[in-house]
Parts: sequence; structure tokens; C-alpha cells
Amino acid sequence: MQEHFADEYVKLAQAQGYRSRAVYKLKEIQDKDQIIKPGMNIIDLGAAPGGWSQFARQLMGKKDKLVALDILAMDALDNVDFIQGDFTEDAVLQQLYDLLEGAPINLVMSDMAPNMSGNKGVDQPRSIFLGELALETAKTVLMKDGAFLVKLFHGVGFEAFHRDVQHCFSQVVIRKPKASRPRSNEVYILAKGFK
Repeated sequence: MQEHFADEYVKLAQAQGYRSRAVYKLKEIQDKDQIIKPGMNIIDLGAAPGGWSQFARQLMGKKDKLVALDILAMDALDNVDFIQGDFTEDAVLQQLYDLLEGAPINLVMSDMAPNMSGNKGVDQPRSIFLGELALETAKTVLMKDGAFLVKLFHGVGFEAFHRDVQHCFSQVVIRKPKASRPRSNEVYILAKGFK
């Protein structure tokens, strides 16, 4: 807890009115890769508490759709449709399709992470599983040339997942934002040009 409250990004988020320090990871990727632009429709998986949606919404056009999903509750955000539920369930996925009304999706982003137990043998497979779920969702909803951003942890299964992403997209890079805690093995896979 001490580390959290002393964290420069936590303080910055509070000062700038963002819901989480994770905003600065997305902001750094955005500054470098320009993945969010007006005229895009976006899905934010594992969105709570809503920092990524909050940041992305500022860069989008008024008419653009942003749908946030999470199994946790999330306070409402202006112009963000929120679905609380497990997107692996058909009913939740149907809610998503109903909200989209056939709109093309340009970007699927996922900052999902499992509840960490501290046991790598348990946490790593869970992390890969969430990444795979996000990739499956992206493959289902993305338009041609769409983009995908997903958080993963280096470890068993990472290389295989990375290869899967490379098969589906024409350009794949790995980003380690400064806002990621130095001791964390988290990275973000950014994929562009959905085939």
C-alpha cells in the first residue's frame, strides 16, 4: 500500500483527475503509436475502474462508440457504454453486439490481469488465458486493418501467444511503458493491420 501511495503515477492520476495510474501506460503508447484517433470505435476489455476509457474518450469523436466491459462494477463515464459481466458468456457478448449496432471496430484494447496469487505457476497461465480471450474477441469484432493492444506478462506461453498475434496482424511490436512498475514483467503487445 505504501508503494502505491508514494507512486508518482498514482499522484499524477489523482492530480489530473484520472481514475487509475494505468492511464499513463496507455498515454505513452498513444504518444508513440497514435492508436486512438477521431472516427474510431473502440472496445475496452477489463475496463474498471475506467482510466483507459476515460483517456481514450477524450481523443475520439462525439459520435464514435466506446464500449467498456468488466466483471467488476464501474462508475459511469460520459459517452461510454459499460457492460458489467463476463464477456466469455454469450449473453454478455450479445449485449456488446446489440450496443455496437453493426458499427465497425477499429481497436480492441485490454488491460486485463488475473487476480495475482503470487504463484507464477497459477498467475502466468491465467494471464495468457485472458490474453487469448481478448485476442479471440478482437478476431471476432475487428474490421480489416484494425488494431489490438493487450497486456501480458513475460513467462511460459508468452512466445506462443506473441506468434498467434503475429499471424493475425501485419505489424506487431512490444511496448514496456515507463509507468509499468520496474519490477513487473508486464508488457503490452500492440498489433496493427488486422488481416
